[in-house]
Amino acid sequence: MSTSTEQFADVSATTLLRFATAGSVDDGKSTLVGRLLHDSKSVLTDQLEAVEAASLKRGQEAPDLALLTDGLRAEREQGITIDVAYRYFATARRRFILADTPGHVQYTRNMVTGASTAELAVVLVDARNGVVEQTRRHAAVAALLRVPHVVLAVNKMDLVDYAEPVFAAIAEEFTTYASELGVPEITAIPISALAGDNVVEPSAHMDWYGGPTVLEHLETVPVSHDLTACHARFPVQYVIRPQTAEHPDYRGYAGQIAAGAFRVGEEITVLPSGKTSTITGIDALGESVDIAWAPQSVTIRLADDIDISRGDLLAPVGDAPATSQDVEATVCHVADHPLAVGQRVLLKHTTRTVKAIVKEIPSRLTLDDLSQHPNPGQLVANDIGRVVVRTAEPLALDAYADSRRTGSFLLIDPADGTTLAAGMAGESFATTRTVTAVNEEEGWDF
Repeated sequence: MSTSTEQFADVSATTLLRFATAGSVDDGKSTLVGRLLHDSKSVLTDQLEAVEAASLKRGQEAPDLALLTDGLRAEREQGITIDVAYRYFATARRRFILADTPGHVQYTRNMVTGASTAELAVVLVDARNGVVEQTRRHAAVAALLRVPHVVLAVNKMDLVDYAEPVFAAIAEEFTTYASELGVPEITAIPISALAGDNVVEPSAHMDWYGGPTVLEHLETVPVSHDLTACHARFPVQYVIRPQTAEHPDYRGYAGQIAAGAFRVGEEITVLPSGKTSTITGIDALGESVDIAWAPQSVTIRLADDIDISRGDLLAPVGDAPATSQDVEATVCHVADHPLAVGQRVLLKHTTRTVKAIVKEIPSRLTLDDLSQHPNPGQLVANDIGRVVVRTAEPLALDAYADSRRTGSFLLIDPADGTTLAAGMAGESFATTRTVTAVNEEEGWDF
């Protein structure tokens, strides 16, 4: 069965939006999400009844909508979000995958997880407190992860008498800060998640605001899912060789296309070996197709028997990333114990995991003024900094600015498998930033 170019063009269009919420503790993230789900009629009757019962048990007269997302017992007892809570809902205009991320500083690492695949981030600010350090941290994470759209939701406007000057001052401060980080689009919306003002329905208390509600903006923000326009990349996950009477010579390379599209007859390069071949067949869901595109899972067959294994990367000839054993990147440190210069780690990039060593930590980002603290020696939990890592084997990384899928990686503790840091290869922010120069050192043993 052959797939036409017309079908290929149609599939790239979608109405799905992935977004994440973030903010400091008690800014009202879970309440906002609960209000969003409740007022958009996305809550099942039995779920609402359970929330009402739990609220009454806690002595609350009205349902606590935050309980719709704070699913862990510890979260409900402490009144904070600990884990990333994923919620799926839909309106008549768009489908949504929502990641409600924690606000406490010790769980900033969870925001990295929730926002890594998001096209939009909703950053909440308590109107009484304004922009705080954690607000700046979340803005920096969103900028590092290249989240294209950021919504500043100034919450609890009911507690400041819906005052426009309060909202305007917070919006100006946040917009200036986020713009310096290179966030391309920022939309500020004054809300009261508890009362429902400007969440789904327009507020009757803020006639001075003429912009969209949160849901209206989520439904209409332009989002591009066209991974087919990116450089074509296919990380090999598994080599299929049935060696049966029916398929005695079948050799296929299975995996998920990370970006771009592949066609039968196209010349490809195998990385890191650099060997070339031609695609003779593409199998998808048991059928042969002429073309496949991200994020389809397929099996690719080649004209030549090349030594290819899990972790290798297929890319078009003439459009392949350069391979290198020196990785320069920005990382968000997510482990409780520090990441230090000279530390041995594992680096996981797509389906490939290699041994590595931390060669340099040129700088650590200071969130207050966005300055770079040179040569900190180590990064501790929730730090954001630049690193230079030397790998035991060559890697084919794209710049994170070009591809969020093939420009990202993890640093892992080889002793226990703990994730140490999430890394983004290449420049840290969309804007040009000055970082302390790295001194070359000799004596590496691989």
